Amino acid sequence: MVAKRVRDSLPLKLNVHWEQSASGEEVLKEISVNTAGSMNSEEAAFASADDESRVSVDAEETEKHPEIFQTLKDSFLKAFKVMDRELKTHQSIDCFCSGTTAVTLVKQGHDLIIGNVGDSRAVLGTREKDNSLVAIQLTVDLKPNLPAEEERIRKCKGRVFALQDEPEVARVWLPNNDSPGLAMARAFGDFCLKDFGLISVPEVSYRRLTEKDEFVVLATDGIWDVLSNKEVVDIVAAAPRRASAARALVESAVRSWRYKYPTSKVDDCAVVCLFLDSDSHKVCSASNVIKSKEQPSSGIQVHNGDNGDVPAPTGLARSGTCRENNEDNNNNHNHNHKEEEIDTDAEIEWSALEGVSRVNTLLNLPRFEPDNKDKGMRKHK
Repeated sequence: MVAKRVRDSLPLKLNVHWEQSASGEEVLKEISVNTAGSMNSEEAAFASADDESRVSVDAEETEKHPEIFQTLKDSFLKAFKVMDRELKTHQSIDCFCSGTTAVTLVKQGHDLIIGNVGDSRAVLGTREKDNSLVAIQLTVDLKPNLPAEEERIRKCKGRVFALQDEPEVARVWLPNNDSPGLAMARAFGDFCLKDFGLISVPEVSYRRLTEKDEFVVLATDGIWDVLSNKEVVDIVAAAPRRASAARALVESAVRSWRYKYPTSKVDDCAVVCLFLDSDSHKVCSASNVIKSKEQPSSGIQVHNGDNGDVPAPTGLARSGTCRENNEDNNNNHNHNHKEEEIDTDAEIEWSALEGVSRVNTLLNLPRFEPDNKDKGMRKHK
């Protein structure tokens, strides 16, 4: 439920703050401080992100960033902050011990800006000089055992350690309780840990696209746990149709899960593929959790067409079906979308698995439920 909410809301929020930033309005001056003048770990992280560049690029590349990068970076920070606040006050979604990752991509002309929270991942499929296909990882998996992430969590009194039966999986725990055991250092929701080092501040990175770059894959950790980056781009490139690429990748991951971990439930596998043609773009998505008409993907693709270095957003395309976008350079809005269902060869909706996977948190905190006696006392009062 949290993932679906973020999928549906975050692109719109990003678009709004992008428009505000492009029009010259100040969008990141709202770091809230409570009446005592102190900030929790997440508010402090947003303040820090506003003051310094926390981007995963080489130092020599920093000077080459176009103006749109800083504009969109500010928009990412603001939109992610607003999204998390909205989840906290949502009346029908309990996010106390529930949350989601989000890997978010904006393409504007040849500029690619990625915002990432959690351990979902973006990988680029590109060609070398000898025309061989290679994989380039565009994001960092924000796990609790990364030195900077672990340091922040420990400074906020949170704990990071792995259980004996899974020593390779570092988890985040409350200071005085072995709960909830979250396997990522950043996430939307999971508010039980937001005072103890968990944050929803995105890592924002930039890449300039070339004619050698063919597609980008956004996927949850259920894909990357069993397939390497190179295996993923090979599977996508070998798909008979672009519309079936995401589905083929999910199916391959499910088979790998069953082969490598036969006694374990398959982790959730959500995929979005963006193909980078010069004159058109195709997006396809698939998941093993919900049928293809309603994908709860944590990967949110915000795509804007090849209209050059346009400072303002030119349109949104949400994942969920395969889209083929023919961009008109004289029009800032895309009106002609040819939509194609992922499973075009059969009328039956496709779902790789009925079950949900291993959870990212191990334990839920007990929630207070008043009994009849408590309710009676309240009425008397």
